[in-house]
Amino acid sequence: MMKFQGKGVYGAIAVGKVSLFRRQETQVRRVHADPASELERLEKAKTKATEQLSAIYEKALVEVGETNAQIFEIHMMMLEDDDYNESISSIIQTQNVNAEYAVAVTADNFAEMFSSMDDAYMQARASDVRDISNRLIVCLSDSGSSSSDTAEKTVICADDLAPSETVSLDKDKVLALECFP
Repeated sequence: MMKFQGKGVYGAIAVGKVSLFRRQETQVRRVHADPASELERLEKAKTKATEQLSAIYEKALVEVGETNAQIFEIHMMMLEDDDYNESISSIIQTQNVNAEYAVAVTADNFAEMFSSMDDAYMQARASDVRDISNRLIVCLSDSGSSSSDTAEKTVICADDLAPSETVSLDKDKVLALECFP
């Protein structure tokens, strides 16, 4: 029997089957590639990611209200950030590498930059950069969703949930969320 100990995010008790939330991990490898085709793939992936974020924003509007849903508007704006996009494009063009690798390197660089800032608000943006970059990498790799389609209600256990992951959960199938270190 496995025992989980963590911090509940709501002050109530729920009993049910436990489901471990596993973030969709995509292995990123550096691959020599044609820059023109990689830039085209990148644009298509950005369009797909923006569509996904727009749908998440609409769902969040209904479930958590406009103020809390604004984070997804910020994520969409971050996907269009000139510095972020120029970094990715530059890596693709100068190193002749695949877009996934360029996004991963850019994500690491930007997240490190935000994490090292003195302002706590700006430090928190590091996780936003990682979230949008992971979404972009998944769109580039054309990976399907790893969500479970069980009809059974469960207690979700996770080490961390990004806002987009939390909103994407099917609330009719979640008894509780439990976060553990």
